[in-house]
Amino acid sequence: MQISARNSFKGTVKSMTPGAVNTEVVIEVAPGLEITAVITKTSAEGLGVSVGGEVYAVVKASDVMVAVD
Repeated sequence: MQISARNSFKGTVKSMTPGAVNTEVVIEVAPGLEITAVITKTSAEGLGVSVGGEVYAVVKASDVMVAVD
């Protein structure tokens, strides 16, 4: 796989919540560290995404905000 996005994280699908149009996919990228993505139901099915499967969370954003408490 080659991709231009610089932030990609390999992980395991922890859970999936399908809806009428979209599917929420929770990806565990490290112990205790999860990324949640919402993709189309068609994409989830077409890619064969399933709980326990390995996937990549690819983050492509033009803005990243940093905050402190």
